[in-house]
Amino acid sequence: MLQRIITFFERYSFGVCTYLGERFNISIPKIRLFFIYSSFLAVGFPLIFYFFAGIVLDIRNYVKRSHTRATDL
Repeated sequence: MLQRIITFFERYSFGVCTYLGERFNISIPKIRLFFIYSSFLAVGFPLIFYFFAGIVLDIRNYVKRSHTRATDL
């Protein structure tokens, strides 16, 4: 049951922790734990940052995909 929940969140999350981990060469589970612990301490502010960063990354990926499609023509 726990593995299904973890798989669901990894599949449908924005990929912010993965992006930050690859960008700064930090372990992805450490970044996830940082977001969890800091959201308890800062009353949810890191969650707002996480969703904002996820939206920015989605828009960035969309622009990259549409740019490559336009150049393929």
